[in-house]
Amino acid sequence: MTLLLGVIGDPISHSLSPLIHNGWLRAAGIDAVYEAMQVAKGELPGALDTLSKRDVVGVNVTLPHKEAAFKAASSATADAEVLGVANTLTLNHDAGNWSAANTDVPGFIRALELAGETELNGKTVTVLGAGGSARAVVHALVQNGANVVILNRTVERARLVCERLGNSKAVYGPIDLYRDYIDESKLVVNTASFGHSGDYLALPTGRDRLFFDISYGRPAKAQLEHAKKERWRTADGLGMLVAQAAFSFKIWFGETPDEAAALRKCRRAVEVVP
Repeated sequence: MTLLLGVIGDPISHSLSPLIHNGWLRAAGIDAVYEAMQVAKGELPGALDTLSKRDVVGVNVTLPHKEAAFKAASSATADAEVLGVANTLTLNHDAGNWSAANTDVPGFIRALELAGETELNGKTVTVLGAGGSARAVVHALVQNGANVVILNRTVERARLVCERLGNSKAVYGPIDLYRDYIDESKLVVNTASFGHSGDYLALPTGRDRLFFDISYGRPAKAQLEHAKKERWRTADGLGMLVAQAAFSFKIWFGETPDEAAALRKCRRAVEVVP
């Protein structure tokens, strides 16, 4: 019996998750296949109902379904509860319901470790952007003792993220003031989308600090190239993508897969995209 796993989203054809997980499944000798599943917004409950009648272990969930995935689950991990979103669902066959987790939170911390950032406690970190991705980043940073600065074009959104997820030292403000905050930061995390248009934020000198962009490939290229010129160490979001996938795999199968091999595959796949 071949088990089924997958990633649900819209759009989803670009996803690297099948490349990551199918490699791990083969390496572990698990008789299962991981597929990309396109599901339109609002149709997740019906898709999960259909999947629950098959030999499904679990699914990853990406945009625009992360909030709906959390709501569809009968139980959730602490991180998913705090954020109100889930990216990993596991089917409880006996009960006929789903358990939710958010592996973006530990995945982000693992990606920072891979980039050489292992000590966050008491350090100031500037987060650019206040969308859905920023929430997981901010929560992860606060959980690890960082003092977070949240900057966004729409200050009200930054305020909401700060008040919901920040600690007593967290602050927020307009992104126009980013230079003042970055000068005092150990680390800068970009969750904003300006790189998708080929634009970038002009940075002050990095002094060998880390600039982490949660995007990868073309959307991150201009910003990371600029950051390198300004003497920042840089990391893109492929490490986070692989790390959150590894945490999902461990939830489903109880073992930690080879992250390094998966990251090499993803890096090669991204490099061949024109």
